[in-house]
Amino acid sequence: MAQTQLKPRMLRVIAGLKKEFPEAKIRLNFNSPYELLVATILSAQCTDDRVNIVTPALFKKYPGPREMAAAPIGKIQELVRSTGFYQAKSLSIKESSIAIVRDHGGEVPRTIEQLVRLRGVGRKTANVVLGNAFGRPGIVVDRHFARVTGRMGFTKSVDPVEIEFEMMEIVPEKDWTPLSHLLVFHGRKHCKARNPACKSCPVEQDCVKDFDHGKKTRR
Repeated sequence: MAQTQLKPRMLRVIAGLKKEFPEAKIRLNFNSPYELLVATILSAQCTDDRVNIVTPALFKKYPGPREMAAAPIGKIQELVRSTGFYQAKSLSIKESSIAIVRDHGGEVPRTIEQLVRLRGVGRKTANVVLGNAFGRPGIVVDRHFARVTGRMGFTKSVDPVEIEFEMMEIVPEKDWTPLSHLLVFHGRKHCKARNPACKSCPVEQDCVKDFDHGKKTRR
């Protein structure tokens, strides 16, 4: 389907979800771009609630990239162990901190091209930081975003980067970050992976209900 045909439907969906979830926002707690970067790295395969439990102690001991860069890797591992995959996450946090100090004067870079050069940072993490710490629009394609946009017939792809660029064509730039939050809230409350609550869905009239989207591709 042509992008010009999808855009009006997407605009109705955005309006409906804004009405349903006026409080939609990022659930990770942070006080600086650096804290959000680290929290987002920790959130991979982990709940936001668990990350929010872990990060206060982590940032109390190592409050910024300079302190984290100098920290023993074993100490970082101890503090983030409960988030899962803690060895890989600890290495990403330490090496990205070293790069931030070495290459960016201790400041988290503000472009996606620079962010994705940091260890453990892909486009998803970079867009989280850009949109929520720097106010620069970014589409965050997590599992909820991918599932809902596919199920609703806005994309045929299951590749996060492809979905991101497709959505850039039909979502107004000002809504890139808000839509990322709205689809997380919608995916958790209504458009669940199993047993979606279609009868209570506020945007059901604009959904094609493609429940088989991506299944063959993922096998």
